[in-house]
Amino acid sequence: MRHIYACPLRWSDMDAFGHVNNAVFVRYLEEARIDFMFRLAPGDGSPSFSGGSVVARHEIDYVRPLVHRHTPVTIESWVTKISAASLTIAYEIKDEDQVYVRASTVVVPFNLEAQRPRRITAEEKAYLKEYMDDSADSGSGALAA
Repeated sequence: MRHIYACPLRWSDMDAFGHVNNAVFVRYLEEARIDFMFRLAPGDGSPSFSGGSVVARHEIDYVRPLVHRHTPVTIESWVTKISAASLTIAYEIKDEDQVYVRASTVVVPFNLEAQRPRRITAEEKAYLKEYMDDSADSGSGALAA
């Protein structure tokens, strides 16, 4: 299963060459990741993922330029790795017939009070496993971290 996020494009996202600036894609990934990870917590009062997390690594392959338009771009997200204290999320920023970016992010859950990383809880792990795809052909290419 993949998480689907419809990401709006903003006029200010474009660079001087008329396409979405490469640095803006990191913000798009962040928006999709937050939408994905925090879906567990709000509905049932669960504290999962609400304590914070930090990005340990980003890896991005820019496949094709994306130009501004009024329709959102689709960001598909899935989990490729879960360890005791980190997870790897893979992404494709795409339309139905075109991939613009393939990326991955290593995320570390973080205890804000203690200012240190923490372990992934059993509840978080169960949620993440629903989106697990660690196969070599899961769409992330060589980006599994």
